[in-house]
Formats: sequence, structure tokens, C-alpha cells
Amino acid sequence: MSSETDLIKLYSARILALAADIPHLERLENPDTSAKKRAPLCGSTVTVDLRIHQGRISEFGQDVKACALGQAAASIVGQNIIGRSLAEVETARDELKAMLTAGEAAPKAPFADLEVLVPAREFKNRHASILLCLEACLEAFKANTQENCA
Repeated sequence: MSSETDLIKLYSARILALAADIPHLERLENPDTSAKKRAPLCGSTVTVDLRIHQGRISEFGQDVKACALGQAAASIVGQNIIGRSLAEVETARDELKAMLTAGEAAPKAPFADLEVLVPAREFKNRHASILLCLEACLEAFKANTQENCA
């Protein structure tokens, strides 16, 4: 099977549907914290805004400029990020990274739908784009935690 055929299969109907229906695509006014992450190989970017209440994400906004895979990941994250703690976001990012790079299982609930991205394992140049939204959430969350501890 050619790599072109593999790439076409990668962009399944489910991935394209997720990419077309990304929740929380508006930036927040006066967020507690924000972060922008960029995938150096492809130039995809995701900017997230968070409001945090009692150690959990209470409001979320995002601006996604990414390939369909990055968009699908942002869609799943957007559906499940509200109410999550720093530890939960870190676990989801670590599990997604392990799924992509080490052949581990998909992340556990509430981010289990990221399993749809298993076919991207073979496309290492797409991994950074897939991880962008969770990476940006982590960076923003940690920056807010550091500000509040200072």
C-alpha cells in the first residue's frame, strides 16, 4: 500500500466530522490565562484561553489553525476539557503522547475519543499538531498556577 493511500485512510470520515465541529472556537474575554502553541514542522497553531475556578477549568476558548488531525484533537479536547484539573490534563497529554509514540492504549475517559487518532501513529510529522491543544492547555494552566503561587 502506498503512503498516499495510507494518508487518505488516515483522514477518516470520523476525523473530518470532528474537525468540522470544534466546540468553544471563540476566545474568552478576560481569561485567567492563555497560551499559544505551534507545531514547528507544519506550522499548525492552537491558542487557548482558560478560566480556572478552584483548581479546575471552568471556561474554555480556543483558536485552532491546524490540519484536520489537529482540529479533530482540539474538537475532542474542547468537548471534554471543562471541569478538568491540571493533573487530569497532564495525564491526558501523557496518554495521548504514549498512544502516538509508544503504541500504548488510547487515553482514558473523558478523553477516550482520542482513540480515533490511532492511525496517525505512523505519521510522526503529524504528532505535534495532534498534541497542540492539550499542550497549550497545560502551558496555560501551569502559568496560572505559578502566578497564583507567586
